[in-house]
Amino acid sequence: MTLHLDERLANAAFSSPNCDGSFTSDFADYLNDLGAMRPSVVLAFAPKAAGTFLRSAAIAAVGGALVRTVHAQGGRDASFYLPTFLLYYAGNYPPRPLVTHVHMQALPANRHFIEALDLKPAIMIRAIPDMLASYADMLEADPHAPDNWLNMRMPQNYAVLPPQAKNDFLIDMIGPWYASYFSTWLEYADACPGRVCILDYDGFVAEPVAALERLLAHSGLARPRAVCQVALDAVWDSRADFRFHKGTSGRGLQRFTRAQIARLGQQLDFYPNLATIRDRLIPPSASLLARALSGAA
Repeated sequence: MTLHLDERLANAAFSSPNCDGSFTSDFADYLNDLGAMRPSVVLAFAPKAAGTFLRSAAIAAVGGALVRTVHAQGGRDASFYLPTFLLYYAGNYPPRPLVTHVHMQALPANRHFIEALDLKPAIMIRAIPDMLASYADMLEADPHAPDNWLNMRMPQNYAVLPPQAKNDFLIDMIGPWYASYFSTWLEYADACPGRVCILDYDGFVAEPVAALERLLAHSGLARPRAVCQVALDAVWDSRADFRFHKGTSGRGLQRFTRAQIARLGQQLDFYPNLATIRDRLIPPSASLLARALSGAA
């Protein structure tokens, strides 16, 4: 790989953004010019929303390369790493289309970065109790793996906690991250129409080809339906390797108590903009049970 380090690229690589993550006008203009050079696929999915599987299908469809675009994978509250993108745009590395999967909230600094390079992220809406149930399965295998937490420390004794205590931890400590995640992305999507592709998990399970088509078209790498179907077929048999296991809606209702679901609902209530998708984040059956419990209390 040969990287020609011209003056503007050098300035971009070694200049710091403003404290809020925004870029000065000259810096931002240069990054905008770079971002227009090559499209990419950016999956900013929450953990356990089929992101690993869908990114693998996207790679197969566009002949892409999986690129780690954050400083480290050890935490799930990711922020982009600028040098990686400079290599992609200015150094043509990798030469194939960049595909990345990051567990990232749409916080202000991340928004500034996304807009500077004109990235087109996609998110997936899935019921939070189901994602937490799937997350719990992953923790059972290895509760202290570096890639298993969301910007927090797992308790050292997590593996030996009783099931009820584990579920309390998932709801009370990890649940708030999911609530904030969806609030930030919904706010960003409303503020910047066309910037964020919002996919639906149940819709993806029902029609995965349509979801992949939509993702790639949004990313500027549109592919025909037949190509998307071939890509999905290619990765389907290995879906367990991509952490797409059960894919079953309603799992969270079997794992968590009504009281726990009610607490999760209270977390969502802190973010009024989630009202429009609340029934998708906590299915109506779960919400009815939780409200009945709260009324009884």
